[in-house]
Amino acid sequence: MGYCTFRGNLEGFVKARIAASVVLAAALMLGTTACSFFATNATLKHYDPSDGVGVTVGDVQVRNAIVLTKDDGATASLLVNFINTGERDREVLVQYSDSTGKVDRTVRLDAGETKSYGGRIGGQQLLLDNITTTPGELFPIWVQYGDETGKQMLVPVLDGSQSEYVGLLPVPTPTATPTNIPGATLTPTPSATAK
Repeated sequence: MGYCTFRGNLEGFVKARIAASVVLAAALMLGTTACSFFATNATLKHYDPSDGVGVTVGDVQVRNAIVLTKDDGATASLLVNFINTGERDREVLVQYSDSTGKVDRTVRLDAGETKSYGGRIGGQQLLLDNITTTPGELFPIWVQYGDETGKQMLVPVLDGSQSEYVGLLPVPTPTATPTNIPGATLTPTPSATAK
């Protein structure tokens, strides 16, 4: 075997190895990255990055909705944020079921306004009374306004035992009761008499 024959075989062998390496590299690259061509990216899927859930109805966004209740599940506080991204004021219907039937609450949002309920800032609670739920369940709440198609949220029910929810359990609204003051008497108002 001569030098030229050996050199020709060597060049053919090297070219074949290079071609095989390129094919192998392409196959590996396609095999390890092909899922990004055919599968939906997880970053494109909507999810709620918190304990709560949310929906968008028209111009109104409802974010991080959570129901906090004590063990009896009869009264709860709805922790929620309403965001009006539109240029018009909105009357948002919040509907849920209690022991007697459907209950409607209305949240008024000015254009561009954000309202929060149940948190430490502002301290305003949206109480759900006479309900039947327990921590660990999902509580259905319907949100809608105007002619927009409403959406139902299945809101997680928590018991407030986590540190971030301490102090946010429902606080019933006190009812005014008449108080008797000792020693005080009512004096009748004098009236004019006809002559």
